[in-house]
Amino acid sequence: MAGIVLLRILGVLLIAAGLPVLVDSFTRFAVQGLGTPAPIFPTRHLVVSGLYRYVRNPMYLAVVSLILGQGLFFGDVRVVEYGIAVWAAFHLFVLIYEEPTLRRTFGFEFEDFCTNVRRWIPRMQPWNQNHENN
Repeated sequence: MAGIVLLRILGVLLIAAGLPVLVDSFTRFAVQGLGTPAPIFPTRHLVVSGLYRYVRNPMYLAVVSLILGQGLFFGDVRVVEYGIAVWAAFHLFVLIYEEPTLRRTFGFEFEDFCTNVRRWIPRMQPWNQNHENN
């Protein structure tokens, strides 16, 4: 019984962590990037502020966090499996479409971002694009 309670608590924490990240990411795309996450109306500016200073794909991580959190909270293994499948699909989308498109669109700016900010594992310190080049 204690294990189930712990999984539910972990689920709530994942949901609580994912929701504000998702809202922040959508807001940055609209306000700073002047676009949307959808390929049909992409951003006009590369978004490298906020949580994007820590990890390149906070929006995808937030969605996966929300799905996994729901699976754990409700104790539904199928939802957890779905969350893993969604992450795999996001990963392939990023590798096959998104990153090549961003390289063509934003060139050196995106390359510099990729050099300094990891795709899935957040940095411990925020990247400052104006002062760091490592």
